Amino acid sequence: MKIALIGYGKMGHVIEEIAIQRKHEIILKVSIDNLEDNTVEKIQKADVAIEFTGPESAFDNINKCFEAGVPVVCGSTGWLSRYEEAVWNCKAQNGALLYASNFSIGVNIFFEINKKLARLMASQAEYNPTIEEIHHTQKKDAPSGTAITLAEQILEVSPTKKKWVLNGSDNPSDLRIIAKRIDPAAGTHIVGYHSDIDDIEIIHTAHNRRGFALGAVLAAEYIYGQRGIFSMKDVLGL
Repeated sequence: MKIALIGYGKMGHVIEEIAIQRKHEIILKVSIDNLEDNTVEKIQKADVAIEFTGPESAFDNINKCFEAGVPVVCGSTGWLSRYEEAVWNCKAQNGALLYASNFSIGVNIFFEINKKLARLMASQAEYNPTIEEIHHTQKKDAPSGTAITLAEQILEVSPTKKKWVLNGSDNPSDLRIIAKRIDPAAGTHIVGYHSDIDDIEIIHTAHNRRGFALGAVLAAEYIYGQRGIFSMKDVLGL
């Protein structure tokens, strides 16, 4: 495949390395140093685009890929208030979008474990669920997209929690997400259920960016030639 990398920071470099190892070609690399290359005409030369920028630019980049007629894999977080609008635009232009809050195979398995545990704990009123996430200080958004996904999975089945809140809250109906920014940290997510008797925790810790990057390339391979809205559940058959 010919891949356009929209976002060529630390993650983009690792994606490039893995994509080349898997015999793909990077035909466009867009960073803050060459934003003028981020054009529909140049994106059109790719088979697939992988978008890893930030919350301020992701939505516009995704729409640019739709306009170019190129399937797009998006790993940017912090822009989901406009996700439904992106879905509408995708369908209107017969495009293809695969968004994931986290492309790591391990994290997507962790999501499935979290859903199962949330169902088991929904009837256990004495346990209070919390989520903690730890990332490097360069991560702009908080909480992480992964933590929000974990929270939404719990809220879907919890009879007592009504919404997630960032850091402190005394409201028993709030699901607390504690966000920490510490260097160095590739990413840790902890889902805990706490009672006076004991604690139950599940933890995912990323050791480096390679798991995320590999998942993004697998997603690009999956979405190549497709039309519609997809997720990592489609890629991994979960």
